[in-house]
Amino acid sequence: MGSYGKLVRDRLPEIIAAEGHEPVTYVASPGEYRRRLRKKLTEEDDEFLSADEAVAIGELADVLEVVYALAMSLGIDSVALEELCQAKEGERGGFTRRIVWTGDR
Repeated sequence: MGSYGKLVRDRLPEIIAAEGHEPVTYVASPGEYRRRLRKKLTEEDDEFLSADEAVAIGELADVLEVVYALAMSLGIDSVALEELCQAKEGERGGFTRRIVWTGDR
């Protein structure tokens, strides 16, 4: 992976072109794509963590989009990923009860 460039959403080049600019892009190899997705997940997570409540949901949607793309790059679609989430929730629970573990006695 080169140190230049940034993984962007699929329609961004056409949006840039519609604004009268000429985007310079290339298609990443599968390995580079997965590495860039991992980096993008960190970027989107940082944006979510620093967002105020007014924009947090939009940032969370960006995180989810990257998670879905990572899952696809690992050979699992969003439906199968959701099924895995539900199975883990059934087995160990979710996070809705706001339980904080402070250790053992």
